Amino acid sequence: MSALTSVSGFPRVGQNRELKKIIEGYWKGANTLDEVRATAKELRAKHWRLQQAAGIDLIPSNDFSFYDQVLDTAILLNAIPQRYQRLAFDNPEETLFAMGRGYQGEKGDVTALPMKKWFTTNYHYLVPEIDAATDIRLNGTKPFDEYLEAKELGIDTKPVLIGPYTFLKLARDPQAQELEFDKGLVNAVAAAYAEALAKFAELGAAWMQIDEPYLVLDKEPGDVELFKALYAKILPARDGKVKVLLNTYFGHIADVYETVNLLGFDGIGLDLNEGKDENLAALAQYGVAEGTVIFAGVVNGRNIWRNDYAVSLGLVDAVKQVTPNVAVSTASSLLHVPFSTEGENGLDEGVLKHFAFAVEKLGELRDVAELADADEDAKKASAALTANQALFDGTRVAADPAVAARLAQLTDADFTRQPARAERQRLQREALDLPLLPTTTIGSFPQTREVRAERAKLRKGEIDQTTYDAFIKRQIDDCIKSQEEIGLDVLVHGEFERNDMVEYFGQNLNGFLFTKNAWVQSYGTRCVKPPIVWGDVSRANPITVEWSAYAQSRTDRVMKGMLTGPVTILNWSWPREDITHEQQTQQLALAIRDEVLDLEAAGIKVIQIDEAALREKLPLRKTDWHAKYLDWAIPAFRLVHSAVKPATQIHTHMCYSEFNDIIRDIDAMDADVISFEASRGDLVVLDAIHEAEFETEAGPGVYDIHSPRIPSEAEIEERIGEILKKMDVSKVWINPDCGLKTRGVAETWPSLEHLVAATKAVRASLS
Repeated sequence: MSALTSVSGFPRVGQNRELKKIIEGYWKGANTLDEVRATAKELRAKHWRLQQAAGIDLIPSNDFSFYDQVLDTAILLNAIPQRYQRLAFDNPEETLFAMGRGYQGEKGDVTALPMKKWFTTNYHYLVPEIDAATDIRLNGTKPFDEYLEAKELGIDTKPVLIGPYTFLKLARDPQAQELEFDKGLVNAVAAAYAEALAKFAELGAAWMQIDEPYLVLDKEPGDVELFKALYAKILPARDGKVKVLLNTYFGHIADVYETVNLLGFDGIGLDLNEGKDENLAALAQYGVAEGTVIFAGVVNGRNIWRNDYAVSLGLVDAVKQVTPNVAVSTASSLLHVPFSTEGENGLDEGVLKHFAFAVEKLGELRDVAELADADEDAKKASAALTANQALFDGTRVAADPAVAARLAQLTDADFTRQPARAERQRLQREALDLPLLPTTTIGSFPQTREVRAERAKLRKGEIDQTTYDAFIKRQIDDCIKSQEEIGLDVLVHGEFERNDMVEYFGQNLNGFLFTKNAWVQSYGTRCVKPPIVWGDVSRANPITVEWSAYAQSRTDRVMKGMLTGPVTILNWSWPREDITHEQQTQQLALAIRDEVLDLEAAGIKVIQIDEAALREKLPLRKTDWHAKYLDWAIPAFRLVHSAVKPATQIHTHMCYSEFNDIIRDIDAMDADVISFEASRGDLVVLDAIHEAEFETEAGPGVYDIHSPRIPSEAEIEERIGEILKKMDVSKVWINPDCGLKTRGVAETWPSLEHLVAATKAVRASLS
């Protein structure tokens, strides 16, 4: 009999993004809520049956969500701010969508909850709000309904909940920003979880999984006591009927493992990919409580590469040296990988055999579990192990000597721009002659159905390149004209020729591969299709120069060139695992550096190099920040722009992350201007900018583009006023939070008109 197998979570949008399409159809009035619910039910059933057919023992339920699992948890605990309750929707899904994306209609006008990155992934969660008026209690029946739904199909699932410790650490008090964990709040949250646990025991669940990824972060004073206080009240609700798996991922829990072990969980899930050394050391030091099963997270839930069975079996064996009670698990939810390699017929079989998406990882999990309990003779006879070893014994891709030579020639001077930033900024003000509080956008404009249709025609060969290029030029002309009419100061060409800010660049770089349908959920219904870094990277040809030069030729105003930075390209791609992230990022930096210099030579005076994902792979432990990431990520950005002329203005952009604690590192990127996502975070980044004596000019976003609502002129004017309380007016830019690609035309232009009008009103008041 093979070891117990467990999946932490499964992708939910569907193999063909069925959930995304039906929900967005509902938002547009094309589908009913009943149709949305029916599609969701079909997807849940399909995903449970897939896992059942793969031989998975502990199949998750309640890992499904219409929008976000943290938002679901907030609603389950009745942490629904009063502004959403006052909308008094008839259906709970409507309240959920209002919390996730804002609402503007006959019932009222509310902004969405803040949104942040889910640890070191490109998934975004909604930040729960808890204040004095919040009545924490069990609210709704979603987890129980989905458990029973699976049971009716003959599948006894393992219900999954975001844990109380993680929930509280992610939540905020909108008045105080930092949430106070007073005894009343802690007891109320614990009581709600205990009630849920007792309910699952009553329904007959054998296991319940409680996810506590926040345990892998550094501990603040009181954190361990908070964790113990919660579970001391929750675990007795098992009543000997249901087992509790305390699941952790994205790092190690060595500093709290002893506490977790002593609390007597029935199972402890450990990430043996990202936290293997520390987790294994903690196991060896403290052992495992009698009866506790260690869920060895050996199948990577965050990459697309085939699992090296020999490595996984070695990790399982290491756990078995401590305890015989071992289950084989995914290291995290499979939410973060595409659905299946099935249908990826655009990739050669010799390439495709190296990849495993969510469905394929189920098979890997089963293989590892069977091999873990097999004797040596059975392992030698295993066709699965033989094929896997052959995959890793061969050379996948040859190195590019030209790339290696170029990297070897780099010196310290290649990472330092001259003259110093203050002098550059003076020269740039003279050269660009922009008004106080210059207005701009982040780069992209709405990708309408017409734009996507023309791109599809080109891809299918229905139109030629000349016809397509003429269409794109008309789009650029219209976009420039509209920007000029509303009075923006620094224009963009709109990026109509680009499918995605990373994929577009990858398609013009050597070393990348692309899939047809490998979509991954980013936030809500937004999905991304990351390219794959297959080999050494270099620039195949100029990428953006022709379009930016054309756009500049159509206006007398300053036209901003738009590029994606090397760290973001890597973080939003599937990186190689045979060389380091640092090496891959330097290769990318040189490729983008070539593009920057060509743009400058073509007469582009402002160049934006987006590093939206800079923080995304920042290690969760602060002691690792510099040595394992920032010490090479920041210089990689400087390598991109260090050779431009002093009067050329370099912008960058970052979104949906915590910036405050790395604000000095961001300043050290040595850009001239940075635009931040700030509106959903109530502009809290301003305090960090003020305290750090930030030298970079900055544009904290004045409205949220991920919501369909149109901000008023007065609202934006008030935002600008808040910014000017914390920043020198000479260093402030006015812009939206992020690119406008995913917005509709109907809300984009009125919002920008209000932005420009508000800025002009503030300028007038200042003069």
